Amino acid sequence: MELHTQIKKYRTSLNLSQEELAEKVYVTRQTISNWENNKSYPDIHSLLLLSSTFNISLDQLIKGDVKIMKEEINKSDLKQFNRDGAIFTVLLILSMVSVVPLTVFLGFYGLIIACLIWGISMFYALRIEKFKKKNDIQTYKEIISFTEGKRLDEIEKAYEYGKRPYQKLLLALASGLIAFIICMFFIWIFKSYIF
Repeated sequence: MELHTQIKKYRTSLNLSQEELAEKVYVTRQTISNWENNKSYPDIHSLLLLSSTFNISLDQLIKGDVKIMKEEINKSDLKQFNRDGAIFTVLLILSMVSVVPLTVFLGFYGLIIACLIWGISMFYALRIEKFKKKNDIQTYKEIISFTEGKRLDEIEKAYEYGKRPYQKLLLALASGLIAFIICMFFIWIFKSYIF
């Protein structure tokens, strides 16, 4: 956090000692020292008094901290997105690969297990879609950029936004083709082994 350097910078620019600043914001000199050495963080009341004493806005006083806090939030969001994406991928592959063996060897109960795996993978798919909507990332380039911790500039964003309808159409066609192939595969298996 940069607040400790901000406090020290503004205090020295006003030629105030730690003790003088402590008197103005109604805390002890030790508290000011702790703030400047990043050992503790001022409460909201103290932040307001500091911004008033330094004659700056609260935003100016904590602006470096806000940037760092946003970066930390983005990092935790990114970790969550990547983790959910990995879980979804593994579960989706598992559900596609395990349907036939589970159904053949366990019958109806195997089908229930396969449906459960598929249901859990869809839960993670919904979480990913919510996250993508919240962060306005839809196209492949936007998703890759986000997973690398970057953001597209306005021109790139507009270009990617223009590609979204076409990508959704292609996604729908690809999904339909995959579903058709899977259905044909199941029909072939049932005709070959059951009938």
